Amino acid sequence: MSDTPDYALYGFWRTSATYRVRVALNLKGLTAREHDINLDTGEQLSPEFLNINPMGAIPALVETGHPPLTESLAILEFLDDTHPTPPLLPADPHCRARVRAIAQMLAVDTHPLIVPRVRKYLAGVGGFDDAAVKAWMTHWFATGLAAVEKRLSSEPGTGTFCHGDAVTMADICLGSITVLARVNKLVLPPTPTIDAIMARCEATEAFAKADPLKQAGAPV
Repeated sequence: MSDTPDYALYGFWRTSATYRVRVALNLKGLTAREHDINLDTGEQLSPEFLNINPMGAIPALVETGHPPLTESLAILEFLDDTHPTPPLLPADPHCRARVRAIAQMLAVDTHPLIVPRVRKYLAGVGGFDDAAVKAWMTHWFATGLAAVEKRLSSEPGTGTFCHGDAVTMADICLGSITVLARVNKLVLPPTPTIDAIMARCEATEAFAKADPLKQAGAPV
């Protein structure tokens, strides 16, 4: 493997979306030089970063000579297209759709409700205090994870992991929500199927290395 990183990754230690990209890079055996974009100090809204992603959101993945890639699920699919081993999506179209659906339940239907810009709006315009913001986060995490738990515990496609016996995009997205709930110390209802799958995921190096608390900038 070359000493030169394959990509530049703009992210922040605790973000769910950056975690997804870190796991995928680890699974593919790829490397990235990370650039810290501090969401707490508003660096994502700096002119320099808005030139990279006008949405002011992370992550962004940059390959030399190409425009920045944004949106974590799009980045995961790009990495799977360009580095197909190990695959993040099954070959069968029905199975691919199931994996994408579970991934989107987490990354599209659940995560966007608790991102920093939403919490900032709730605290400012909405007048939410810290307890109310945390209750909001707990409600939406619990709602999303309960729906995923129901699917995983009842559908025949579930195996050792979310789909079958290999890690897919669904597991990456599931990990991104469960680690964020952990970082925010949210108390959630039991999800035994999810817990078992996540224990298997986090026993692998790809997931363990992506743990938010192991990243530069994380609290000691």
